[in-house]
Amino acid sequence: MQISCVQTDVQIADPVANRAAMAKFIAAEAQQGSRLVVFPECFITGYCFDSLEEAMQQAELMDGDSVQHATELCRTHDCFTVFGMLEKDGSRLFNVVALVGPNGLIGSYRKVHLPWLGVDRFTTPGDRPFEVFEADGVRIGMLICYDGGFPEASRVLGIRGADIILLPTNWPPGAEYMSAFSCNSRAMENGVYFAAANRVGKERGFSFIGRSRICDPIGATLDTADHASEAVLRATIDVEKARKKRLDRVPGKHSIDRMADRRPDMYGPVCEPHSLARPGRDE
Repeated sequence: MQISCVQTDVQIADPVANRAAMAKFIAAEAQQGSRLVVFPECFITGYCFDSLEEAMQQAELMDGDSVQHATELCRTHDCFTVFGMLEKDGSRLFNVVALVGPNGLIGSYRKVHLPWLGVDRFTTPGDRPFEVFEADGVRIGMLICYDGGFPEASRVLGIRGADIILLPTNWPPGAEYMSAFSCNSRAMENGVYFAAANRVGKERGFSFIGRSRICDPIGATLDTADHASEAVLRATIDVEKARKKRLDRVPGKHSIDRMADRRPDMYGPVCEPHSLARPGRDE
């Protein structure tokens, strides 16, 4: 499967304009042979909302206009897409990404780890397990932005059989090293492809750094946009490479398997709750 990661600006509170941009990019990338087109976090809505009430006005149900629009595009171009939006569930607001194909919604993910920034100051933490979905024979795991800095999240998706982990993101200044190192590390640690699609531009005083990146299962960079301008990254996903976890570097003398060689019995402290309060959220 060839994939494309779209690094582009987003218009806050203008879903019509953002869906029009989605149509443009999906048509162009399908023409280039891509079967999966990945957009940034909160691509449909924008991110820097100042209140829950304002953000709720842009939130949708998972069978709403944006998923229906994406379904029509995927049906027309015979492809799949992943994009960020805001989901309303009663009085709760979630930062989500949706995986959509020609037959509609395949799966969605609600952001689990929430920074004190933008709309995440008002969203509810994700309440569903990390899950792997399948599209065109490729097993896809999804995370969002800040989740990429927690290796446990990627590990769960790796254990559950993901071939690729997608990270739609809104990295601001200060996150440069997430792109430079964490993407490659998450890929290498789990023997999976890892693709981060970040946005660019400015929104209500915040800038976004771009630096999208696609890595292969040994942690090598396949494509990167080392800048904050609009760009499209492309790479080809070989599921056999992702599923072969044992690496024989010197036959009979040097092999590694980071899944088989894990020691879960030694990792208990990872699951212990922390005792430090969060400034802002825990006040």
